Amino acid sequence: MFSKTNLPHEPLPLPDRAAYDDATMQARASAFLGLMKTRHSVRDFAPRPVARELIETAVATAGRAPSGANHQPWFFAAISDPALKSRIRAEAEEEEGRFYDGGAGDEWLRALEPLGTDAQKPHLEIAPWLIVIFAQRWGEFDDGTRFKNYYVPESVGIATGFLIAALHNAGLSCLTHTPNPMKFLNATLGRPAHEKPVMILAVGHPAEGATVPAVAKIKKPLDAILAVHDGHSET
Repeated sequence: MFSKTNLPHEPLPLPDRAAYDDATMQARASAFLGLMKTRHSVRDFAPRPVARELIETAVATAGRAPSGANHQPWFFAAISDPALKSRIRAEAEEEEGRFYDGGAGDEWLRALEPLGTDAQKPHLEIAPWLIVIFAQRWGEFDDGTRFKNYYVPESVGIATGFLIAALHNAGLSCLTHTPNPMKFLNATLGRPAHEKPVMILAVGHPAEGATVPAVAKIKKPLDAILAVHDGHSET
C-alpha cells in the first residue's frame, strides 16, 4: 500500500540485467515463440487437481507486469471451492442465456459460430480453478484516502497476458471467459464496487479428447501484424 506522504523518487541501479549475445537472444526468442505456439484455449478440462501453490506462483508472475504510475490496478480472485464454482457457473449462464437469446446482436453471434460456443459453460465447474481478474478504478493510500489509477485497462491487460503465459509455461491450459455483464462477480466474491471484473480464466489440465475449433488455429501472418521502420526498408 502506498504512503501518501512518503513517495520520493529514488533511482536504483538496474538490479537485473541480461547479457546475452545476439545469437543467444534470438535462440531464446525463438524458443519462447515455439512455446507460445503450443498455447491453445480449451473448453474441455480434466478434473485432475492443480496445486494452490502453482496458481499463486502464476499470479505472482502477473503481479510483475508494468502498470500506469506503478499503481498495479489489478486484483485476482482464485476459486477452487466446488460450491462457489457452481454458483459462478449458474450466474454466468444466466447472463449468457440473455446474450445468446439476442442480447449480443446478430453480427456478434455470427462471429462466434465458428467457435461453437453457446450459453452452457460446464468448464466453470469442471476446471479445478477459476481466476477472476478485477480492474481497480482507484486505489487507497495507507491513510485510507483514494488516489486515481491510470491506464487501467492497458495495465490489467498486460498483467493478464503475463498470467496466461505463466500458466502455459507451467503446463496448464486456460480459457478466457467474459460473461456480459459481469457485475454479479463483485457480490459473489465480496469485492468492492470500485473493482470491475474483466475476465474469468478457467484453469486446469485439458481433458482426454479435448478439441479446439479449427478456426482458432488460423493466426494472422507476421506481415499482417508488423510494420518495421528501420530507416533501410519497410516490411
